[in-house]
Amino acid sequence: MTDPFPTRRSSRFWLYGPVMLLALLVAGWSAFWFHARGRVAAEVDAALVREAERGRSWTCADRSIAGYPFRIELRCKALTLTSTRWGEAVRVETGPAVAVGQIYSPGLVIVELSAPAKVSLPEGRRLDLTWKNLDASLVWRTPERFALVAAEPRGVLSGPDLAPESWGAATLEAHLRRNPTRPASDQAVDIAVSAKGTMLPPMDALLGNTDAGEIDLQATLTQAESFRKGFNPDALESWRAGEGGLELTRLAATKGKARIDGSGRVGLDPQHRVAGELRLAAAGIEQIGGLRVGNLLGGLGGFLGGRGGDNGTTPGLTPLPPVSLREGRVFLGPIRLPLQPLAPLY
Repeated sequence: MTDPFPTRRSSRFWLYGPVMLLALLVAGWSAFWFHARGRVAAEVDAALVREAERGRSWTCADRSIAGYPFRIELRCKALTLTSTRWGEAVRVETGPAVAVGQIYSPGLVIVELSAPAKVSLPEGRRLDLTWKNLDASLVWRTPERFALVAAEPRGVLSGPDLAPESWGAATLEAHLRRNPTRPASDQAVDIAVSAKGTMLPPMDALLGNTDAGEIDLQATLTQAESFRKGFNPDALESWRAGEGGLELTRLAATKGKARIDGSGRVGLDPQHRVAGELRLAAAGIEQIGGLRVGNLLGGLGGFLGGRGGDNGTTPGLTPLPPVSLREGRVFLGPIRLPLQPLAPLY
């Protein structure tokens, strides 16, 4: 007997529909990711060509691009840079490197670099660098920002006419940001650098103190566009000719009992040497460049033009005479310190 009310066959859309929709989404996202991967590869190739035209040759050993589904990871088993912009070639060789960008956060790139690094410098000199961790990030949205954090960085400089010289720190941080408040004509970039547990032989010799130290520096670099194409003689000369300078808003350093706080401005003179003036206050310093000062700092400050204690000097610090860098020499007030002449940078 025929059923007068046949049972309707249930639709299977709700069984297969979500699966099909998910498959379409995965396929679409995969197509987008591989398109982005291709764009990144093309941009990297174009950037390498531009760098070569500027005298810098980059080599990324066994380059690969991965990170599916939400990241773009550019990996190199080793990274090498050869620059001819300083006359003699400068060559930098590092360990594995990876640059990571998130699909959902365009404009941000995070870089991880593995130690060691070897730098071949002019005149047969060599700089060997190591670190425990080194991470950097770059944001090119306004305002542009760059940050670097390194744990236990160490460096050894050696050469045919140079005894090995070691320097380092327990931690190092550096931050750069395009200043959003200064006029565009200033081309100003804010810089903040801090280091703890520093070991700096030149400071040891200057202060006669081998204790580990700390440094906190805040400054603004003007005419920074000169360095868009790198750090080389052409860029430095463009910066000098444009009257660029490094305005130190805060320079605080401790080294054992020695403490220094100050500000100032430095640039380059026509002979390409560092020049400028620093206004400093100090405590716990027994000598400067081999010149015994001890408790004479207060008297020197008042007699030779040190700043007074009513203008924001850190409590407990004695104002020093102005420290001037001029004609390739370092002066404490009118007294020339017995230090090696400042060499031209290029």
